[in-house]
Amino acid sequence: MTLTVEYEREDDGRWLAEVPELPGVLAYGQSSDEAIAKAQALALRVLADRLEHGEGAPEFLNISFAAA
Repeated sequence: MTLTVEYEREDDGRWLAEVPELPGVLAYGQSSDEAIAKAQALALRVLADRLEHGEGAPEFLNISFAAA
């Protein structure tokens, strides 16, 4: 499974990164790198939670991120 991290700069200067494949996975940071790292970490937490609750499919065992 490849997850996409989309990011953009907000009007107030903060960066927002989100993973569209996982609704609700978005994070702010002072830099684009910080926002991306936070979004990736949150995505991994969401996937781990799904696996713990039996909601994960085998494709979740091979995960990569692609910046968009």
